[in-house]
Amino acid sequence: MSVNIKIRDAVKKYGNNTIISDLSLDIKEGEFFTLLGPSGCGKTTLLRMIAGFNSIEGGDFYFNDKRINDMDPAKRNIGMVFQNYAIFPNLTVEKNVSFGLKNRKLPEAEIKEKTDKFLKLMQIDEYRDRMPDRLSGGQQQRVALARALAITPDVLLMDEPLSNLDAKLRVEMRTVIKNIQHNVGITTVYVTHDQEEARAVSDRIAVMSGGDIQHIGTPKDIYQRPSNLFVATFIGRTNVLNCDLKANDGKAEVVLSDGYTFPVESVKAEEVKDQKVIVSIRPEEFVVQEESMPGISATIDDSVFLGLNTHYFVHLTNGEEVEIIQESKIDSIIPKGTKVSLAVKSEKINIFSEDGKRSLVVGVKNDLDVYKKD
Repeated sequence: MSVNIKIRDAVKKYGNNTIISDLSLDIKEGEFFTLLGPSGCGKTTLLRMIAGFNSIEGGDFYFNDKRINDMDPAKRNIGMVFQNYAIFPNLTVEKNVSFGLKNRKLPEAEIKEKTDKFLKLMQIDEYRDRMPDRLSGGQQQRVALARALAITPDVLLMDEPLSNLDAKLRVEMRTVIKNIQHNVGITTVYVTHDQEEARAVSDRIAVMSGGDIQHIGTPKDIYQRPSNLFVATFIGRTNVLNCDLKANDGKAEVVLSDGYTFPVESVKAEEVKDQKVIVSIRPEEFVVQEESMPGISATIDDSVFLGLNTHYFVHLTNGEEVEIIQESKIDSIIPKGTKVSLAVKSEKINIFSEDGKRSLVVGVKNDLDVYKKD
């Protein structure tokens, strides 16, 4: 049986050092939920609090309506997949997968049925008699996942499970994990610092920084309408420009440092006023044009051809450097030193307050808002 997870006002301390303070969160039953953030942000600490491996200095943790703060980790019915796989080197693949089932003293027929089911589900049935040292990293990770799922846990916890794999295998395994999770329908909490990985597997993501959650939402919502500058710069690439926001007949205009001005219709009505702002323009939100066309004056410094797309690195007249991603053309790449004009897809850009803490545009969907206290 899968469960929903409710966390209210969580606090974690190590001595006088507070790692997590006043954190609240709801994870839906059957959801693939990712804790994303840089090293040291508190994501693994929070995962270990859910698992029962870390003490809880404040707040309440629930599986459905059952408070689990003081529940023994062994009784929480969780499956755990670690960064280093943690499979038993002295047991075959089959015995690794059946280990938790035998510990629960299930009937032999049921152990065999469940073991066979997950060996086949994870496509490792042909390796059932192999020892772990004869498996690749991806195969070992499949064994770890099969072992965690075989016990039919209420919650699956995964801590950086793909970080030890090479790039190609990471992409393959994240597809496997997402498909298996959706097939099984188990509530999953996944920890990673890799934002692309998080976007690829998650139903929702909580972006963390300094022990606090900054934004909770779908990958699409967080990427397209981040709640603040930290989230915008952590999720995907972006160009950050200091600009002025001007009100012109009740409509907002962005003024770049070189004086180029363009209208923006997405600014909240109450924010349409003269003020200093930070503008986030993702590389794909620029359009490279002929120099003679209206736009931001720029010069091509370098280019990188990556097949479908070409990345251009340019500098503006004020010396600021930006990255642009354009669909590759069949005929040529724009040469280094070429002067160009840049148009902006203004409906897609994000605008933040001068301190970067608030988004000034409409359309930000942040599930964290329901926990805000008056």
